[in-house]
Amino acid sequence: MNTSDNGTSNPYVPGAPGSVDVIGSARSTLAVEIEALQALSQRLDRTFERAVDMILGCRGRVVVSGIGKSGHIARKVAATLASTGTPAFFVHAAEAVHGDLGMITANDVLIAISYSGTTAELLTIVPVVKRLGSSLIAITGNPDSELAQLADLHLDASVPQEACPMNLAPTASTTTALALGDALAVACLEARGFGPEDFARSHPGGALGRRLLTHVRDVMRTGRDVPTVQVTASVTDALEEITRKSMGMTAVLDGERLVGIFTDGDLRRLIEREGDIRHLTVVAGMTRNPLYIGPDALATEAAALMDENRKNQLLVLDASGKLVGALHTHDLMAAKVL
Repeated sequence: MNTSDNGTSNPYVPGAPGSVDVIGSARSTLAVEIEALQALSQRLDRTFERAVDMILGCRGRVVVSGIGKSGHIARKVAATLASTGTPAFFVHAAEAVHGDLGMITANDVLIAISYSGTTAELLTIVPVVKRLGSSLIAITGNPDSELAQLADLHLDASVPQEACPMNLAPTASTTTALALGDALAVACLEARGFGPEDFARSHPGGALGRRLLTHVRDVMRTGRDVPTVQVTASVTDALEEITRKSMGMTAVLDGERLVGIFTDGDLRRLIEREGDIRHLTVVAGMTRNPLYIGPDALATEAAALMDENRKNQLLVLDASGKLVGALHTHDLMAAKVL
């Protein structure tokens, strides 16, 4: 028998006869939670719409509270609301009864999360919150509970059973409460017309902010760093320009008008076709109507366009069709967009 450090029996021995079927256990857990979410989806009704209206009409902030596992869920729901355009913060129910209740004002909406609907700490603060004039949304698994009855709106997050085989550990119920909080946040996000740039302003640090705030003009090469040759240039001249600018290509211009692009790949194909290329001009091997993007596009759009077309370089043209820059995948990597 295996015994853990705390002296408890551990029956799991990988591959041993009678050992726990961990994959089967995991699938059973997921099946129970999926079933709970499907049931929740079918229950959504006008009450959910009224809850969204209440949050959108809030003149203060949305305060999300709970204790224990529901407290962890409440903290995440508050963070999701705050990052998607709904001013919100978390207050621990136990701390609220010892002074943090002063953080809640009459203009706020309180979302109280308790699966049983009988959490003593929440029931202690609810009368005070109601006297303040704050609105109350309760998320519980028991519509007949005291918390549900005291609330202005009750959202039913009940589950047929927990994923825990003893039906004790909060599993399906916390998943359902979390999903319901996400549904509220996303519905509010869409109702507010909250877009990628709004999201980026809430996430200025890290990779997410860079991906959402960085435009092509911020990372493209410009001026003398952009490889260019005229249509009269020889293939040899074009190859020298490609080598100097280290982008694996050169734009081909007729005056200031873009007429094509000549890449390393075009060079290989030209050699295979013609053999001796020393007497040829770049027009003989260039690609006409090259792929391009505008300078105001997001850098992530440029990355997607390059990936979709299996290109390492991309020309940048302004609204009039004038060449104003060029991008290489290395530029996107250096900017940490990729």
